[in-house]
Order: sequence, then C-alpha cells, then structure tokens
Amino acid sequence: MLHPWLQAELTAVLAALPTATLPEAERPPLARWATWLGHEPRDPLPSLRLVLIWDNLAGHLSWSIVRWLFRHGVLPLYTPLSGSWLNMAESVQRILVRRALDGHQPQSQADLITWLDDTVVGWNAAPTPFVWHGKRHERRRRARQRHLGGSPATQADAQLYAA
Repeated sequence: MLHPWLQAELTAVLAALPTATLPEAERPPLARWATWLGHEPRDPLPSLRLVLIWDNLAGHLSWSIVRWLFRHGVLPLYTPLSGSWLNMAESVQRILVRRALDGHQPQSQADLITWLDDTVVGWNAAPTPFVWHGKRHERRRRARQRHLGGSPATQADAQLYAA
C-alpha cells in the first residue's frame, strides 16, 4: 500500500500538472508508456504525466504501489544500485550544496531549503554541462606534477649530480 502521505503528495503534484490533450500516438516518444516499458501496455493506462525517480526499496517494488502509480499516469523509474550513475548524482549534489551554502550559515531549515531550491532553479536557467575529468581534475593533475617535478627521481632521464 502506498503511504498516505506520499499518495497525497503525488496527487497534489499531479493536480498541478497540465492535462494531457494529445492522443498517445501523437505524443513525443518520452511521453509515451511504450518508450519506457519497452512494449505497449497490456491494459489501457491514462496518459503518462510524470516520471518518478525512486530508489529500489522493497516496498517501492510492490505491485499494489506500481499499479496505483500506473493508474494515475506515474511511471516509477528505479535508480541503479551501483555504478557511475550514483557517482554522478553525488557529484551534482555536492556541486549544488557548495553553490548554495558557500559563505552562508542557514539559520533555519526553511533557509536551507530555499537556498537549495534557488540554486537548482538558477542552474536550470543557465545549465553548465557536467564533465568528467573537468577543471578540478586538471588542477589536481597539475598540482601532482608540481609537487613531483623538481625531484630528479621523477625525471625520465635522471642525471646524477656530482658534488
């Protein structure tokens, strides 16, 4: 059974979304059930209105919850259990927190939530690509070279210095 609080939250989110007016066949591919399911649904479903990214808790996988979501036009998309996706998600989270909180001391939970929300809205308005091995990686690589660069032991053709 879907937790009543979560059911109420999802119902409120769905109520705030615009109604889908296009028939399923005319909708963009990412707005169609078949794109996500890999086949046409067996039973008729309402228009897909929301993709809910969820973790793999056992309760989230139960058929009663999935059926409720499907009947309300919500597709649960489960996060991978491991791998680079999690690394990227954690990196993006670290970037958002750093941008929102650098030089600030939130005095309340509301401040913290507002600052994080504003940071996400700002980043979405002018997104920057996430690049693996970006500027930070390059800075660290150069720093390693500087730290080791003066030692004859690290030079390719080390010369012996006579005193």
